[in-house]
Amino acid sequence: MNTYLLFKSLHLISVISWMAGLLYLPRIFVYHSQNNSKIIISEVFKTMEKKLFYFIMTPAMFLSWLFGLLLIHEIGFEKLSEVWMILKLVFVILLTTYHFYLGKILNQFKFDSNKHSHKFYRYINEIPTILLILIIFVVIFKPI
Repeated sequence: MNTYLLFKSLHLISVISWMAGLLYLPRIFVYHSQNNSKIIISEVFKTMEKKLFYFIMTPAMFLSWLFGLLLIHEIGFEKLSEVWMILKLVFVILLTTYHFYLGKILNQFKFDSNKHSHKFYRYINEIPTILLILIIFVVIFKPI
């Protein structure tokens, strides 16, 4: 069996799952912030947010990293010195930082201490899209 293709497939599946969560959680935050004063609705959003973050997004993030590192092992660690790989890793680290920032916001909603409007969440919802586009172009075209 070709382990490179296996790891690549598992990496892509993990990344797609992670990205789905990174795109969806801020949308839930939009609706949660608009309905924060309605106790029953707020509790439903808290449950949705918690399950998405802890049971889908976080495992998908760890699996994305695991299979990504296994891919680097397969292609050789000398690829880490190539500019495209450095750029990809920087963008993935930014995505990971964004992931944990969403976790911080999740805790603010959990304790009913949200400080942001629905517009804020609409804006930050664009961050993973921009990073995804950059990552794809860097990986496909391998510039520089």
